[in-house]
Amino acid sequence: MPAFAAPDGVELAYRVVGEGEPVVCVPGGMLASAYLGDLGGLARHRQLVMVDLRGTGESGGPGEPANWRCDRLVPDVEALRQHLGLEKVTLLGHSAGASLVTRYAEAHPERVEKLLLITPGTRSVGIEVTAERRRAVLERRKDEPWYPQVSAAFEAIQTGDGADWSALDPMSYARWDTETQAQQAFEDSLANYEALGIFNAPDAFDPPATRAALAKVEAPALVLAGALDWGTDTIAAEQFAGVFPNVQSVVLPGVAHHPWLDDADAFVAMVVRFLSTTD
Repeated sequence: MPAFAAPDGVELAYRVVGEGEPVVCVPGGMLASAYLGDLGGLARHRQLVMVDLRGTGESGGPGEPANWRCDRLVPDVEALRQHLGLEKVTLLGHSAGASLVTRYAEAHPERVEKLLLITPGTRSVGIEVTAERRRAVLERRKDEPWYPQVSAAFEAIQTGDGADWSALDPMSYARWDTETQAQQAFEDSLANYEALGIFNAPDAFDPPATRAALAKVEAPALVLAGALDWGTDTIAAEQFAGVFPNVQSVVLPGVAHHPWLDDADAFVAMVVRFLSTTD
């Protein structure tokens, strides 16, 4: 894999898939970028530059654990932009990766071409999803065979009687079959959960400052949500979109947290349309 040097000298790796105008993809959950695959065939339309954040995949680091904080990863993204020789960068952030993308846009608004925020985490702007709203999304799937187990695990987590987070995995997908179970096992093998806890440390975020900065970002933004996603439900996605002055907000029906797996055709079509639109 090609690599570049972070400002502190840590060597960071990235994958390049496809050809055309580059889109720098920031993975979520402190996962190695391999879980993104080719984003449902998006690589047939754009060159995808998929970075392994420090301490994941083929990248080194962290240097010291505090460097896993979301805000401290912003210079790594800027170093990648410089390494690629891009005057401006189009950034795609999935899940928690959207927090890093928004913090980058806050710090370097003049370097942003476009923002794609895919089933985004909203911690950077202080938007939370209540347990009641997650329960409502779960209830929509009460006819699924796994519903009783997932519902019981969710309620146990709410009451503090248990924390079997893996039991909630089916909610990340529009279907829970052999393919998505294999995908989840693959993601588990790529995850750095220690790093994720530090990435999301409270000190890594300053929501009022980030909101104020994003309100001045002129670059077009796409907020793409899934109707079945309970991580960032449609209410949170709409609130998130409201932070940006130049935004397109889309909800894909029948899609949970992995839109390029749940409905690849709709996902790719929407992203390509957005990328092809000129201001």
